[in-house]
Order: sequence, then structure tokens, then C-alpha cells
Amino acid sequence: MLRSSAVVSSMTMVSRVLGLIRDILFARFLGAEASADAFYVAFKIPNFLRRLFAEGAFAQAFVPVLSEYRQQGSQAAVRHFIDRIAGCLGSSLILISVIVVVAAPLVTAIFGMGFLLKNPDKFDLTTDLLRITFPYIFLISLTGFAGSILNSYDKFAVPAFTPVLLNVVLIMAAAIVSPLMEQPVYALAWGVVVAGVLQLLFQVPFLIRLGLLPHPKVDWGDESVVKVLKLMAPAMFGVSVGQINLLFDTVLASFLPDGSITWLYFSDRLTELPLGVFGVGIATVVLPSLSRQFVSGTEKFSATLDWAIRMILLVGLPAALALMILAEAILYALFQYGEYLSIDVYMSSFSLRAYTLGLVAFMLIKVLASGYFSRQDTRTPVRIGIIAMVVNMGLNIVFVVPCHFLWQIGHAGLALATSISAFLNAGLLYRGLRNDKVYVPGAGWKRFYLQVLGANATMVAVLLFGLILVGDLANMGVVERVSRVILLCLVGLLSYLGVLLLLGMRMRHLRVAG
Repeated sequence: MLRSSAVVSSMTMVSRVLGLIRDILFARFLGAEASADAFYVAFKIPNFLRRLFAEGAFAQAFVPVLSEYRQQGSQAAVRHFIDRIAGCLGSSLILISVIVVVAAPLVTAIFGMGFLLKNPDKFDLTTDLLRITFPYIFLISLTGFAGSILNSYDKFAVPAFTPVLLNVVLIMAAAIVSPLMEQPVYALAWGVVVAGVLQLLFQVPFLIRLGLLPHPKVDWGDESVVKVLKLMAPAMFGVSVGQINLLFDTVLASFLPDGSITWLYFSDRLTELPLGVFGVGIATVVLPSLSRQFVSGTEKFSATLDWAIRMILLVGLPAALALMILAEAILYALFQYGEYLSIDVYMSSFSLRAYTLGLVAFMLIKVLASGYFSRQDTRTPVRIGIIAMVVNMGLNIVFVVPCHFLWQIGHAGLALATSISAFLNAGLLYRGLRNDKVYVPGAGWKRFYLQVLGANATMVAVLLFGLILVGDLANMGVVERVSRVILLCLVGLLSYLGVLLLLGMRMRHLRVAG
């Protein structure tokens, strides 16, 4: 599992690094202007549904059932199952895509209500971009379906590498195509569609090699389809809870000053780096393993969860602390070029720090939820998600209003509310696993806590001192600015790893307990 997690994380790291390069180009060519806000909303809407039909609710229902068929059925039964799921999923996505493209103004009004009321030109641009980007939901959801099959057969590298293609295409669209167009954002919108096609086609040869390339058949009455739908229904509602939160955030942000959505976007992207590389990477490996362990009745289920939680804390805590301390330095090094100004760095730093407060919780949710989905319990995370959603919406109002009117940082209030509700979500998921007695913490937690605490305390001291030595990044050239921040990050990382070694942590301690 450690090797598989390392494969997923390394592939995801490549994708995330390219994603940062992509965002640097976005910042350079679009800045934080109205057109940038329009593109980010148009790109966010298909991603809203992607959480339902790709790696979100669908995968949480599909992977455990596929694991069950693998354990108990024949290869023919597995192919029968995959063919019918492909047919039903694909036909649903085509219908949804047609409806949204036709009703694009209405959908844009839901997500960008503030645009409609305050800036009709931005609203019209967002609607046009949405008509281009929305078919991406069909492509990326089928890509996620293919990736779920490969992950279930422990072929983790291909699905983890696939997002690289999106970033490569968008980098080319931003750097090469967008300067040639009157409105650069249209190049990015078409780049999203092209990337979706390439991502889907990339996985086809690997499915053929497994003998599992789907031959879609629409059969809503098939027993296996009905089973996935029953599991998927509460999971869809649960994922929808999170997406409703994001929708509410977007609606509120559309009423805030121009640039607010872009500031939140860049803050979220930086938070997504450790979350996507390590949190999602570990959860991706854990879900198929937990599903097989549950079906076979093995006692390793609790040990696997215990290992995953330790890995999250081992990586998540230092990542959160480093982002908190180096927020402005990293933003200056990555984005403060061209149209992205110093004021944008300043405003983004508030929301980045607010998101960073919840980073460990975001990562834990990914792993803890797998403890339910692997047991085909999709209802409990939904109930917990509803509680977190209600709290988040309430906190949005509590934080955004004073943050906006007193300090003009309402966008940071949105991020802070998201982080606090994430801790509530993670805490309730953890308590449920303990109460169900499916997770019992293993031996050595006290020693682990002391090791992680000592290493993090040392890293924080090193980073704070190093930040003083680095100087004023705003007045430096590109090479000097980036090199100093990279050096500072490396020194912080080495100090963290060095203290862990001094306190007795070794590679054997990172393996799953037997």
C-alpha cells in the first residue's frame, strides 16, 4: 500500500506541478479581472457535477460493488456489470449535457447571480463559456469511470497520470493560443474540451489490455445497475451537500468585489496541492483495499484505516503549517506576474491561510469516508455531510458580512467557514467509525504524536527564521524570488524529516500493521 500510494502521489505531483504552471499562466494572461472570474465559474459548473458522476458519488458506489464481483464472480460477470454501468452512465451524461447547454443562461444565473445583477457583460461571457466547457462533464466522467476500473485492479499509475493531460493542454492554450485571440478566455474554454477527449482516449488501451473495455448497454433494470444506483443515491446526495456549499460560496462571492472568485480560486489551488497529492492519493489506494478486506472479512480493515490516518497526519500537518507561514511568499513566487498584481497576492493570502486551517480535516475526510463507502454504507456520511453543510452555510453569513464590511476580505470569510465545517465533518466521521467498532487505533500513537509534534515545531521555527532572511520578495526578479522560496521550502522539509529521524521514526513504521 505504501508503494501504491507513492505511485499515485508521484503521478499526482506531476499533475499538480503542471497545474501550478497552468495557474501561473492564467494569472499572467488573465489576472483577477472580470473575464477570469467568468472562466472560473464556467469551469467550476461542470466540475460541480463531476463530483457526482466521476470520482465522487459514482466511484464510491461503483468500486465496492466491482470489488465484490471480482471476489465472488467470474470475469464474464464483471464484464456484464461494466457494460451496463457504462451504458446507463453514458446515456445519463449525454442527456444532462444537452439540457445544460440549452439552458446555459439559467444555469449561469444560479451559479453567478451576482453577475446577472451587477455585471450583465460578465454574465453573458460566462454563459458563452459554459456552453463550450460543459460537455467536459461527459468526457471526464467516463474518464473517471475508466479510472475506477483500473484502480480496482490495482493499476493506479494510469488514472493518476491522466490529469496531467488536462494541464498540458491548458498550458498550451494559455501560452500559445490565448495571446492570438481577442478574448483569451475562449482559448482556455476550448482547451478544456480538447483535454477531456485526450484524457478519455488515453485510458482506452489499458482497459483493452485488461479485457475490460466497455461495450455500453443501457439496461436500467439490471440487478447490478440497481444495486449501484441504490448505493449511489445517498452518496450523490452526500456529495451534493458539499457541492451545494461550493455553490453557495460562489453565489456569495459573485456579490463581492471583482477578483474575489479569482482570489479564492488560487487559494484553493494551492490547498489542493497537498490535498490532491497525498490526501486523495492515499484515499484512492485505501478504498479498493478496504472494500476487498470487508468482503473477505479480514481483520486488517482497522489496521489499514489506522495506517491511512497516520499518513495523513504525517504529511498534512507540516503541509498546513508551511502554507500558513509561507502564504504570501508562495503567492509572490508563483503568481505575481503580468496582470496578477501585489494587491491580488495580498488578498489571496487571507483566503489561503483560511483554507489552510482546514487542510488536515479535508485530507482526513477523504480517508475516513472510505471507511464507510468500503462497507457499502453511503447513508452515514450523508447525514454527517448535511450537518456540516448547515453549519457551513450559517458560518458563511457569520464570517462574510463582517469580513467584507470591516476589512474588505469577505472571500476569506467563505474560506474560513469551509475549514471549520470540515473539522466538524471529519470529527463526526471519526466518531462514527469508533462507535461502529470497525476502527480501533493501533499501538504506538503516543510515540507517533510526540515525533510529529517535535518535527513540526522545529520546522515552524526554521521557516519563520528563514522568512526573515529571505527579504522582500515583491521587489525581486523572477529567478531570485522563485529560487529563494524553493530553498526555504527545501530547508523546512529537511528540518522536518531530520527531526523525525532523530526521534526514531523509520521507514518500517510507515508500513501497514499486520
